[in-house]
Amino acid sequence: MDQNETRWIISGYDNQPIYGNTHLPKASTRGILLICHGFKGYKDYGFFPHLAEFAAQRGLVTHRFNFSHSGMTNQLDTFERPDLFEIDTWTKQIYDLEQVATAVQTESLAGVKNSLPVTWFGHSRGGVTVLLAASHSLSCQPSRVICAAAPHTPCHLDESLRHQILADGFIESPSSRTGQVLRIARCWLEEIESDPQACDPCLAIKKLTCPTLLIHGETDQTVSLASAQALEQAAEGRAQLVTIPNASHTFNAQNPLDKDCIPPATQQMMKNVINFSLSI
Repeated sequence: MDQNETRWIISGYDNQPIYGNTHLPKASTRGILLICHGFKGYKDYGFFPHLAEFAAQRGLVTHRFNFSHSGMTNQLDTFERPDLFEIDTWTKQIYDLEQVATAVQTESLAGVKNSLPVTWFGHSRGGVTVLLAASHSLSCQPSRVICAAAPHTPCHLDESLRHQILADGFIESPSSRTGQVLRIARCWLEEIESDPQACDPCLAIKKLTCPTLLIHGETDQTVSLASAQALEQAAEGRAQLVTIPNASHTFNAQNPLDKDCIPPATQQMMKNVINFSLSI
């Protein structure tokens, strides 16, 4: 771990821990960046540590963290808390993001000085989380929002899987990375169906008044480019869309990612994130 990088733990939803890492600039601070992972993701996955490191080199105090119900800790080879992963919901993730943002605002974590801009970045499902959180009346708001490879709907399940999760109480979701058979409990779907508008990223992006950037790989096979286009359309001219040619869902980044072999698409994505975060 670099001398300008530290680990921390704060309390998240239902007092479960949020594990995080902070990367501090070696010179002057120009802004703050919060990095939110997606489904089955975690703070140490793929390009996240490298994005954080490069952002810090450009003057951004950067915090990457695991949502409290991600199932992940600092033990990288397994979902150490599959019981928490099973009962994750949008409400829990919004709460966690607010806790991290509040800790930054109050400088419990390295944070806001002299009204520096604060950017919330979310990859994949994390992009939905930042949109939903930024559209809520939270105690702290971002200066900018960036969504990378984000879906435009809160639920990807077809009707048969929706019926199965409600009837059985869960569906199985294997992890190809760890070999674990994880579960998704029906509380996630019940929350969406009880208030669909509150979980809709297209409605959320309509409410944003801060600068918003959408980044998407043109060859994303996990979340179609059409999702980014739908979000851009929903923003009604208030969001910028950047598409990266020949880029996958992870912008061609492998996991783990060697910092000496970062793919051009990953570099392009990170450059867009950092430049937008520093834009005036």
